[in-house]
Amino acid sequence: MDPQTDTRHSRAPEQTEALGVALAPALREGDVLLLSGPLGAGKTRFVAGLARALGCKGRVRSPSFTLVNELRGERLTLFHLDLYRLETVDAMGLGLDEMLERGPVAVEWGERLPAAYRADALELVFELAGESERFLAAHAHGPRGHALLEHWRAMDAGREA
Repeated sequence: MDPQTDTRHSRAPEQTEALGVALAPALREGDVLLLSGPLGAGKTRFVAGLARALGCKGRVRSPSFTLVNELRGERLTLFHLDLYRLETVDAMGLGLDEMLERGPVAVEWGERLPAAYRADALELVFELAGESERFLAAHAHGPRGHALLEHWRAMDAGREA
């Protein structure tokens, strides 16, 4: 097994959300989660799980038109970005550094984020495997990415029997 990768299987949207719930306790300010995969692959549903576990109120929606949703939780503020509509990303214009000082950042279409922000992150690649089935492959980048991957590996959610 690649020491920098671990894959989970989700058979339903609720299981995808449960993976987010299970990862959330490991998050802290400055963490970056890079979420990639096709439209409808479950990225927003995963973020909904993160938000629920962090005690964020309200419904999580894809921030496709607003670019950033700030979700205030009991322990942390989660920033949910969607870069789908952007060809280039102005990290300073988005206020990314300020967000990272205040909480973790989950970025849909994270591959569009400038390389400096992807260097120390947990990347989750969502792959469609059927109408409601998904595979989520976690890849570690940098020290914090490795720490989050270790938590991901220790989770019970989505483990193959």
